[in-house]
Amino acid sequence: MTDTTGPTRPSSSAGTPGTGTAGARVHLDNGGGARLHPLARQALLQALDDGWADPHRLHTEGRRAARLLDGAREAVADVLGARTEEVRFTASHTTALRAAVLGTAQARRRTGGDVVVGGTERAAVLHAASAASSAHGGARVVVGVDHYGRVDLDALTAAVARPGVALAALQHANGEVGTRQPLRAAHGAARIAGVPLLVDAGASLGHDVVPDAWDLLAAHPADWGGPAGVGVLAVRQRVRTVPPEPEDADPWAPGGVSVPAAFAAAVALQATTADRAAEDERRRRLTDRVRAAVAAVPDVEVVGDPDDRLPHVVTFSCLYVDGEALVTELDRAGFAVGSGSACTASTLEPSHVLAAMGVLTHGNVRVALDRSTTDDDVDRFLAVLPGAVQHVRDVLGVAGL
Repeated sequence: MTDTTGPTRPSSSAGTPGTGTAGARVHLDNGGGARLHPLARQALLQALDDGWADPHRLHTEGRRAARLLDGAREAVADVLGARTEEVRFTASHTTALRAAVLGTAQARRRTGGDVVVGGTERAAVLHAASAASSAHGGARVVVGVDHYGRVDLDALTAAVARPGVALAALQHANGEVGTRQPLRAAHGAARIAGVPLLVDAGASLGHDVVPDAWDLLAAHPADWGGPAGVGVLAVRQRVRTVPPEPEDADPWAPGGVSVPAAFAAAVALQATTADRAAEDERRRRLTDRVRAAVAAVPDVEVVGDPDDRLPHVVTFSCLYVDGEALVTELDRAGFAVGSGSACTASTLEPSHVLAAMGVLTHGNVRVALDRSTTDDDVDRFLAVLPGAVQHVRDVLGVAGL
């Protein structure tokens, strides 16, 4: 599963011009659901022909599917710097996160029931931490973050050093604002305290170098151009866990996983890892342009660390603007962007990430670039954005405040 051809831009259907914008629609909401990588598409079609059978069966078709699944695990393990047997596929990224929290807390229940989490963790982690700690007589301990969204390392160190902590969870980087976390230092503190650290790499794997500073790691193939319907959970052999589900042939993915989806996810991860350096430079150049241009729009604040961040994510908040209205206005102009909480975007609820950071939680727009985003796409977006913001303010009757 080696990437031997460079990715090409997927074709997109022509969009209806909105406020004077011509050309195809531009998708700038690739966080958590990027376009399928061209090589992943090829791998998916191949695996649909070769890996359709149940990999637990002993016949030829089943063994062929099992080989594809084992190859996918090996490829993901190679990127992570893990052993093949430490990598598991699950039904989704959310399933992987919940299984990691619940399974580790259950296995370490005699140690205690507390689960330590950063204030900007994904909703799935926060909810699972509440459930796990409640089930084992502990508490969910939330560690605050600074204005950039970076966790308070001293507070985290103190929290994991307390007796009764079953697990700590910290994302590698926040998918909503792009800020990286001090992962190596956090992992070092957790190791000294004897507490396993779950790292959510759902927003970063495939886009950024993820340090090997983790005990459990969950990742999201759809974020790096793999198919939806599959997640990754890696668990170091030294970590005690128990499957959170009842007994099953595949206890970490009851009912099994889609072999074609897992195979395509692994191919996409290899491909994005192979050209990551070039893509990193290109997308950082584009996001730097977005950050600079957006900052010049009146009453708009760019959030997240300006330097120590993911290469492809920009989030900004607009004063006196409703996020849903702005997303709709940009959509009319041919641009798909995100708003609200990245992990509960369908609800358009105020972002708990931005709230934890102490920045404006309303009127926010999240832009996440993928490999198909061009300079022209960014030029067009930046040309339309100021007018879209002003139009929404005019409609709301807040212009000039």
